[in-house]
Amino acid sequence: MTIATALSPLRGRWAAAHPREQRLVRSAVVLVGLALVWWLLVAPPLRTLSQGPTEQGSLEVQGQKMQNLRVQALALQAVRKVSHDEALRALDAAVRQQFGASAQLSVLGDSATVSLRNAPADALAQWLPLARVNARALPSEVRLMRTNTTPPGQAVWSGTIVMRLPPQ
Repeated sequence: MTIATALSPLRGRWAAAHPREQRLVRSAVVLVGLALVWWLLVAPPLRTLSQGPTEQGSLEVQGQKMQNLRVQALALQAVRKVSHDEALRALDAAVRQQFGASAQLSVLGDSATVSLRNAPADALAQWLPLARVNARALPSEVRLMRTNTTPPGQAVWSGTIVMRLPPQ
């Protein structure tokens, strides 16, 4: 069956239709065509144009974040390498400064174990960044338990933190 034979009944119906019905069908086809043109060709670019300033602002914020990360990466690359002995001295100084008598430091190879006994939580929170930045030491194992609060409202911790030091 060809297309011409398949469409012949429709042509016959069209010829038999009243001119008013033909106008209504033509109008409906034109209306559907205009709707398709709008939804497929006009609306997407208009939506893109209306969202452009918002997207541009978002992309500028992302670009600024990327620049900040780049600056941080360059700063980290420029950081001076610390020898094992310098790192050990810096870690020992940070332990004594933040914890005083409530902590003890013992070293074995490239790792240092900090034993805490009733160390205040705020001192621990201040010590961790100091150990990271000054001694280039990273925690590799942490075993801490919160002990009773003395004075009320202040948390204290006891346990051990194993720090990995720069290699010798």
